[in-house]
Amino acid sequence: MKNSNKIRTVMVLLVLTGIGITLWWFTRPGPFLYAGTVEGIEVTLSARVAGVIEDIAVIEGSAVKAGQILITLAGEDLKLSADLAAKEYRRAQRLLKSGALPKAEYDKIQFHYEKAQLAVTWCTIRAPRAGRVENIYKESGELVGPGVQLLSLTNSETIWVFVYVAQPKLAGLSQGREVHGFLPEMPGKIFKGKIAMVRDQAEFTPKNVQTRNERTRLVYGVKIMFDNPERLLKPGMTLEVILPEK
Repeated sequence: MKNSNKIRTVMVLLVLTGIGITLWWFTRPGPFLYAGTVEGIEVTLSARVAGVIEDIAVIEGSAVKAGQILITLAGEDLKLSADLAAKEYRRAQRLLKSGALPKAEYDKIQFHYEKAQLAVTWCTIRAPRAGRVENIYKESGELVGPGVQLLSLTNSETIWVFVYVAQPKLAGLSQGREVHGFLPEMPGKIFKGKIAMVRDQAEFTPKNVQTRNERTRLVYGVKIMFDNPERLLKPGMTLEVILPEK
């Protein structure tokens, strides 16, 4: 009788222990997730010469390759100046060869010719890198001047986020350290990234990422770069990041 009571007691304890372990497993706190807003590397292209927009070869959202023509300016006056400079340059070459033109004068003519040719090339705006057309600010037929913004490109294959970390957590962070990112709407998908920079100076937690009480804390900004070949991460998304502790 006593043995059966002991067995029942042991079984009850085992069952309770199992329930306790199960509850702990499902309620245990997970790793702290730092939240950051996804940002793309954006390049804004501006006109380098004055001219009327002759053609816009892309639309917003277009994927472009490095060197691809994006916008063409008419540049009739620049082309006329370049043609005249080319004629003067060819004449100067003949005169220099015959000894009828001083070398110093020839150098000035050559400079004027090369400058005129360069200005014509600026009428064709090309993509400096691969990316996606984010915004087009002007329309065909508009007259633009030097410095006027024409369009912007975003490199969406490499994105970055800033997260903000308290000083005690900095010990395990260094440039090049691998970290993992997660999207709440894509459970199970892991985005691999690397720490690109840890800021040297502390700052108050930005208003858009923490509660009012936590905004009074001094934290350090950590920039993390992520490869995004599938372009699943879009600028403006919130990415959750697990940082190494040691």
